[in-house]
Amino acid sequence: MSTTENTNGTSPPPPPPPPMSIPTPVEFTGKPQPLIHTALAMIAWLGSIHLNVFIVLASFFFLPIHKFFVVIGMLVILIVIPINERSRWGRGLGRYICKHAVGFFPVTLYVEDYKAFVPDQAYVFGYEPHSVWPIGVVALADLTGFMPLPKIKVLASTAVFYTPFLRHIWTWLGLTAATRKNFSSLLKAGYSCIVIPGGVQETFYMDHDSEIAFLRTRKGFVRLAMETNSPLVPVFGFGQSYVYKWWKPRGKLFLKLSRAIRFTPVFFWGILGSPIPFRQPMHVVVGRPIHFKKNTTPTMEEVSEVHRQFVDAVEDLFERHKARAGYPNLQLRIM
Repeated sequence: MSTTENTNGTSPPPPPPPPMSIPTPVEFTGKPQPLIHTALAMIAWLGSIHLNVFIVLASFFFLPIHKFFVVIGMLVILIVIPINERSRWGRGLGRYICKHAVGFFPVTLYVEDYKAFVPDQAYVFGYEPHSVWPIGVVALADLTGFMPLPKIKVLASTAVFYTPFLRHIWTWLGLTAATRKNFSSLLKAGYSCIVIPGGVQETFYMDHDSEIAFLRTRKGFVRLAMETNSPLVPVFGFGQSYVYKWWKPRGKLFLKLSRAIRFTPVFFWGILGSPIPFRQPMHVVVGRPIHFKKNTTPTMEEVSEVHRQFVDAVEDLFERHKARAGYPNLQLRIM
């Protein structure tokens, strides 16, 4: 008699499926810090572009022409000079910025399943939306210390790393250029990577009445995640789109320009017209990782299927948490 049959000749019932792991949600909120330190940290973090514009304009209008070109030459040197990303002083400054930034708005990080993240596993966090600046990613930075992952990098537009002062500060904060080579090598080295899939085009399409996620055709990050067996994690930052007032041109010519320079020129301002953003609470929500089998040569159909799962997860995350974050009537448009 077969061991899969009982005495009356019928098969026994199949064993029950293994129980689903119970999610372990965890929430962190930045603590307010002394005002003067917070102001200095925010200016260092987000004031570099305004500083560059001020230096160039002031030099042009108030210095002799030869001294103006000396200033421009010094800025060019700052663009090409190598940066020690492990600088003790630089990383200390980055830690100072993260500590004060999350307490300024404040930023709340809600992780739906904290124990689902394994410290020695690399993940690909797909963060939405981009907004003027995707500054909510500070909640996920390794220097902030909320996530249980010791090795995290944020992939940013290459334009950032051709901007004096900004490239220094953001490198020490854990940002790196968003190139395929960089992305792949970091994942293979065990770094979790935070990407903003919509990038430049998402900023071009953003509006004031709804959130925009430019995701429909963005599949490259999914392919790399599959090739390196790095689970995809949907993330959404509520409130980020309201920390600045902004205006931008429209039209095909502007879109072509944005693509060419890998950056969308946007006129934006915060408190008293400064680069310091308004104190608008931000709620960054991290969904559960999307797992799949490692596939070093996935087909377009296989990539599209995992991409569909990710887009659905982002939409679901948005709908389930928007009321809790204080935006019950907010709409998300996937483009």
